[in-house]
Amino acid sequence: MDGKIPVFISPMQVEIEGTGRYRQANTVEDLAAMLLSGKWHGPKGSPFHRAVVSSVEALEFYVDAETARAAFVEAAHEAGMHVMPDDMAEARKAG
Repeated sequence: MDGKIPVFISPMQVEIEGTGRYRQANTVEDLAAMLLSGKWHGPKGSPFHRAVVSSVEALEFYVDAETARAAFVEAAHEAGMHVMPDDMAEARKAG
């Protein structure tokens, strides 16, 4: 145990490893790891930078974890990644 307290989010699956290949995220640490990994192939514009900053701020307890999660989802969508269950909820609203 490294002494860190995990900062939990509503669980999600992110299509970061290619079409139909999802990775689980349960904590803000998981989000930050995806954003900073070599697997992130999307644009690194404003939504990406907001997601990185929000993740760091959530880890430092300046913002709540769900704010970081929402920023991550926005960046993932800009990068063309699907996020479950968020995308399913949007599909139900549209349908």
